Amino acid sequence: MSGPFLLLIGLFLGLAIARVPIALAMLCAAAAYLAAGGKDIGLVADQVLNSLYSSYVLIAIPLFMLAANLMNVGSISDRLFAACHALIGRMKGGLAQVDVLVSVVFSSMSGSAVADAAGPGLITIRAMEKAGYPRGFAAAIVAASSTLGPIIPPSIPMVLYALMANASLGALFLGGVVPGITASRRNFPVEPGPKRGERARVFARAVAPLGMPVILLGGIYSGVFTPTESSAVAGLYVMALSGLVYRELGMRQLYDVLLTTAKQSAVILLMICGAFAVNYAVAAEQVDKVLAAWIAGLALPPLAFLVTVNVVFLLLGALLDATTLLLVLVPVLLPTVAALGIDPVYFGVVIIFNITIGLTIPPHGLLLFVLAAITRIPLREIFRESWGLVAALVSCLFLLVAFPALVTALPKALGYLR
Repeated sequence: MSGPFLLLIGLFLGLAIARVPIALAMLCAAAAYLAAGGKDIGLVADQVLNSLYSSYVLIAIPLFMLAANLMNVGSISDRLFAACHALIGRMKGGLAQVDVLVSVVFSSMSGSAVADAAGPGLITIRAMEKAGYPRGFAAAIVAASSTLGPIIPPSIPMVLYALMANASLGALFLGGVVPGITASRRNFPVEPGPKRGERARVFARAVAPLGMPVILLGGIYSGVFTPTESSAVAGLYVMALSGLVYRELGMRQLYDVLLTTAKQSAVILLMICGAFAVNYAVAAEQVDKVLAAWIAGLALPPLAFLVTVNVVFLLLGALLDATTLLLVLVPVLLPTVAALGIDPVYFGVVIIFNITIGLTIPPHGLLLFVLAAITRIPLREIFRESWGLVAALVSCLFLLVAFPALVTALPKALGYLR
C-alpha cells in the first residue's frame, strides 16, 4: 500500500473513533488521499457526482423510506398488529410470535429495520410489557425480528448492493424471500385474542394495508413496473391510504414525514458519496485485485471463503456501521466472489443477512440503541436478552451458507438466475 492510502486508512479510523459522522470521515479521508498523492482533489466530486447521476436505482431509497415513515404516522401499524394478534396471538408465547409475523408483513412494505422497530415494534413492546413479559426480552425480540426488514423485499440494503455489484435487484428481492421467514419461541403465557365475532372486523381493518405487498411484488414480477418504480408506487399507495381513506394524514403530519425522510435520506446518500470516493482510492491502489490474488493464493474453496467472510463480517458488525460494511468492504470482495464462481445474488443476500445481524449484537447494535431510546428500557436488560436471539440468527445465517438453494431456488424458478 502507498503512503497516501495508509493516510486514508489512518485518517478514516481516527475520525471514526472521534465520532465524526462516517460519511464526513470517508469524504475527508478520500480528499486527503488525493492531496497526498498529488492528484486533483476535484476527482472526489467527479467520482461522486458521476456515480450518483448515473444510478437510477438510488431513487428507490428515499421513496421506500417515505412509505415506511408514512405507515408509522397513522394507524397502519396498529391495524397490522391487531390482525396478526388475532391470527396467532393465542399461541404459547403468542405476543413474541405476533411480533415476528408483524415484522414479516411490515418488512414487505418498508425495507427498513429501523422503521420496523420504531413502528409496529414499539406497539409490540408495549403490549408485551402489559402482559408481563420482561422488558429486556420484549425489546430484544423486536430487535431480532426487525432484522427481517433488510432481507424481505423490498429492501433498502438490497438496493445498495445492487448498485455496488451491478446485480439484478429483482433477483435479490426473490432471493431474500425464503431466508426472511424466521421465528423465535420462549415459554410465555397464552394471550387472549379478540372474540370470534370481532376477528372479522379486525381482519377487515387490515385488508387495505395488506394489499400493499401484493401490489408491489405482483407489479414487480409481472413486469408492470420495475423494482425502483415500485418505491414510488409504495409511497403513493401509503399516502393515499393514510390521507384519503383513513384521513389520518394532515398537512402538518405530511410536512413532518417529508422532513424526516429528507434527513434520513441525506444521511444514507452522503454515506454513498463517501463510499464512492473511498472506492476510487481502493480501485486506484488495486486493493481489490491484491486481495483477490491473496485469497486465490490460499486456495480456499468457495465454502471456506464464505465461512471466513461471514465470521469476519459478524465480528466487524459488532463494531462498525452496517452501511459502511456494505458500501466499503463488499466491493473489495466482489472480484474474489466472481473468481470463485459464487453467484453475486446469493452472496448479496448472505452478506445483507449477516450485516443486519450486526444491528442486534452488543455493544454497537444500532437497533438496541434505537429501542432503548424510544422505550427507556435500560440497555443492560436488552443486552442480556439479546445473545440467545443473536445465536438463533447466526444459526440461520450458516444454514444459508450450507444450503445455497434456500436463496437461489426461487429466483431460478422464476427465470432470474440460471
